[in-house]
Amino acid sequence: MNDWPDGWTGDRRERSNRYGRGSAGAQPEGARAMPHVQPRGVPQQSQGYDRGHEPGYDSGYNTGQVYGSPVGGGGRDGYGGPPPGAPRGPQQAPDWRRRIKVGALTLVVVILAVSIGTYFWADGKLKREVDLSKVIERPESGDGTNYLIVGSDSREGMSAEEKKKLHTGSAEGKRTDSMMILHDGSNGPTLISLPRDSNVTIPSFVGSESGKTFPSTGRQTKLNAAYAEDGPELLVRTVEFNTGLRIDHYVEIGFAGFANIVDAIGGVELDIPKAFKDKKSGADFQAGTQTLDGEQALAFVRTRYAFANSDLDRTKNQQKFLAALAAQTATPGTILNPFAFYPTMGAGLDTLIVDKDMSLWSLGQMFFAMKGVTGGDGTSMNMPISGSVGGNLLWDKAKVKELVNQLNNDEKVTVSGN
Repeated sequence: MNDWPDGWTGDRRERSNRYGRGSAGAQPEGARAMPHVQPRGVPQQSQGYDRGHEPGYDSGYNTGQVYGSPVGGGGRDGYGGPPPGAPRGPQQAPDWRRRIKVGALTLVVVILAVSIGTYFWADGKLKREVDLSKVIERPESGDGTNYLIVGSDSREGMSAEEKKKLHTGSAEGKRTDSMMILHDGSNGPTLISLPRDSNVTIPSFVGSESGKTFPSTGRQTKLNAAYAEDGPELLVRTVEFNTGLRIDHYVEIGFAGFANIVDAIGGVELDIPKAFKDKKSGADFQAGTQTLDGEQALAFVRTRYAFANSDLDRTKNQQKFLAALAAQTATPGTILNPFAFYPTMGAGLDTLIVDKDMSLWSLGQMFFAMKGVTGGDGTSMNMPISGSVGGNLLWDKAKVKELVNQLNNDEKVTVSGN
């Protein structure tokens, strides 16, 4: 029995054969009219309805293919990319080794740049004003390095208010307020104070400014008079002549620079065993451990009239304070902290005067040698004294000779001072 209406049988069957899914044709008419172009990178799929299992048939539905879309289309909206919900491929893991190498290299470059910049900044601040080549008839060099460290009473650059605050007075020019020899050798550093009232002979010398030769007359005077007469060069010449020890480097700092260094590091902690007062220096200290600011520190190292042994006791206080200053400055908290390091270095370099051959490296070695004076194999002492004449202190010549031999040979110092 034919279910098709009259007149429809052949035509309907023909349409069914042409468009229906049961057609024996290889593919729908639309597919024959516009051949399907397989998207690049999308694998051929052969899924479909019942006819989808036949070889070579691709319905285009499971891949999201829309017929008539641009060539190469496919995926979402026919414009490339994986279909929605499709699994993503494995992502490449971060290359941590490469990142660490790049980071380390960057850090090294930054540190190097800062170090070079700091070096030239500090080197430019050094005042290399003392010419040791003008010193004549010099002793032979020994082992180790000898620094002559001078604290001057220069008031250069200080206002009237600062002079009053620091009790420096208003005297013109400058004189030596303290003198020390620091020997840096393989047996530990040795710090030797030279009392300003030491009785010495002024030798022949060449004027640092005039270039004129002044022959020796055998004149004897206080050691600090040599500095007042012709400056650092004559002071070095006088120390070398009276000791036989060659001075390798000269370092001088004034009142203002000393106080500024102390304030820059936030003060220096010091144990004062006995209370004392001195109107001339402004000192007024109680016994015990306390932190001294710049003004107090300057008063501490300058006081001598409050002590029975005057200048000898003062030199001991100077040694004690300088060692404490170096120890508390050379700490990670100061060196690694730019907010403490640069103000401290700047305060010191602004008023520091050195010889023409002084390098930052040598200055650093001196600083750390000073730090080691009170620790390990370090030694601090006064120049051996045998008596006095006319108020001047006489050096013990036998002990001084033995001391200088030990320093020149870089031996352990066994000579004792006052």
